[in-house]
Order: sequence, then structure tokens, then C-alpha cells
Amino acid sequence: MTHSPLITSDATLTIVTPVYNESETLVQFFERLKWVMDETGHPWTVLFVDDGSEDDSVALIESLQSQGHPIELIVLSRNFGKELAMTAGLDHCDADAVIVIDSDLQDPPEVIPSLLANWREGFDVVYAQRERREGESWMKRFTAAAFYRTINLISRTPIPVDTGDFRLLSRQAYQSLGLLRERNRFMKGLFSWIGFRQKGIRYVREQRFAGTSKFSYWRLWNFAIDGVTSFTTAPLRMATYLGLFSAAMALIYALWVIIKTLFIGESVPGYPSLMVVILFLGGVQLVSIGIIGEYLGRLFEESKQRPLYLIRHHRLIGEDADKSADQPEA
Repeated sequence: MTHSPLITSDATLTIVTPVYNESETLVQFFERLKWVMDETGHPWTVLFVDDGSEDDSVALIESLQSQGHPIELIVLSRNFGKELAMTAGLDHCDADAVIVIDSDLQDPPEVIPSLLANWREGFDVVYAQRERREGESWMKRFTAAAFYRTINLISRTPIPVDTGDFRLLSRQAYQSLGLLRERNRFMKGLFSWIGFRQKGIRYVREQRFAGTSKFSYWRLWNFAIDGVTSFTTAPLRMATYLGLFSAAMALIYALWVIIKTLFIGESVPGYPSLMVVILFLGGVQLVSIGIIGEYLGRLFEESKQRPLYLIRHHRLIGEDADKSADQPEA
């Protein structure tokens, strides 16, 4: 494959970085990122999106910006979550390509040249695929691997396994992504859903430079539910099959009881067997109602048509005063 003649050294790059209480890593992250980006030869900008940080992350970013670095800052009005912070950043990009990367230094900026090399070869989405995850417990590695493999079994949209948000998107790719305005956003699935030419590269995910992960197991569990309900209706179909299976088994058991009573003369089983059947069918019904409720709740959220996020202020490169704006629904 030959290099694309459309991509020259003048092609612009924007690095979108969501931030939430990352003051311990921001300076080191920017220093490493700056060194890597200066070596690429492309004009570049870092777009930090603060997702309602409660530490001095915003002050640190503004300090770096005041030193003349190519930094743009969006501060959301509150904590909307990482998925919406990424969406806000991508909505405000105007570059030939965008790179999404976290600021905790688990995704090393030194991988960016490999992303760019594949972009120059004509790929619209180049995602970084984890070969190894340093500093994470076996439980987190196991559950992450199980989730990606499970969702690929039940979803019609193939999602690359062991892949996070660290990736490059061409202008066509991220602008197409901007057309998707659903509220319950599972970005890893949306990155795959848009299609275009995609390629993965392998890398080693490093241990956190400082601080702790903002994702507890409970938040990861809810995140997994969002991913499943956003990209497949398989749970609803499974609930249907489970209900049909339960009804069939109940019918078979009822016929067996009638036959025993009529031809063998045994009495109908009493309290224990009755309780087992009632509890089993009740459990099936509650699980099915819960699954339906998850999907119904998402329909309720979509029906309200609220903006995906609101911006408290937006500081452009070299701007001293804040540029206030609320982001309307697109």
C-alpha cells in the first residue's frame, strides 16, 4: 500500500484528552506528549476537556497554556462522564486527524508515531490494542477480557478485543462519529460502528504514573451494561427464550403430575415442589422485567432530548479571557 498523497507534513493534528482529577500526571503527560508531537513535524494542538475536576487540574492546564503551548481547554459545567467528555472534545475539533488519549500515562504517547504511520497508509481509524496491561490486578484483566469477548458474541458490531479509547481518527471518521448523538454512549462500540478502514497496532499498556483509577468495579459493571444494551438486543431475546423454556418445563411437569395422579394413584406433590416452581418462575419473570427495564430506561433518557453536555468555559489557544458557551443538542 502506498502512502496517501493527501497527507503531507502540513496536515494538522489535534490530541483530545479527557481530564478528571489528573493533576498528579498532567505536567509529565504534556512534557512527554510535546516531545513526541514535535518530532512528527505536523502542526498540532492538545484539546483538554475537563470533566468537572475537583482538584487543580484546570489551573495546571491554564498555566501550561499561558506559557505559549498549543493548548485548548474546554471545561464542562459538571462531571458528565468520560464518554461525554470525549464527545465534547471531538465535537470541537477541526484538524485533519484526531488522536484520543488519556492523561494518566497508561497509554504511552510514544505510540503515536505508529498511529500516524498507519494513517498515512490510508487507514481512517487506527486503534491501539493492548498486548499487556501492566500494574493491573488479574481480576481486572480477566473481567475486561471476558467483557470484550462476550459482547462480540452477542453483538452485530465487531468490537476489537483488548482495546480502549487510545486511537487516531481521520477527519472523515470523527466527523461521521459526530452525527451519532445518542445519550448512553459506549464509545468503543461507536468507534467500530462507523466503519471506514480500520487497523489495530499492538502496544504495552503501562502502569499508572500516579494516582488511582476513577473506575471502581461497580462503575465498570454499569459501563458493561451500557455497552451491551447500546449494541445488542440479545438480552431481550434471551429473556424471551428463557420464558419459553420455563413455560415448556412447567407444562411438562404439570402433565407428569396429572399422569402420576390418574394412573399411579400418587397424590400431588405438596409444599416443597410447589415453592420451587413458584420461586423459579418468579425469578425468571423478575429477571425478564429487569432486562426490559434497562432498555426502557434508555428510551426514556433519549426521549428527553437534553444536550449531551454543557460547557462552563472554552479557552482557545493564546486566549486570556474565557469564552463562555453552552453546547446545544446537535
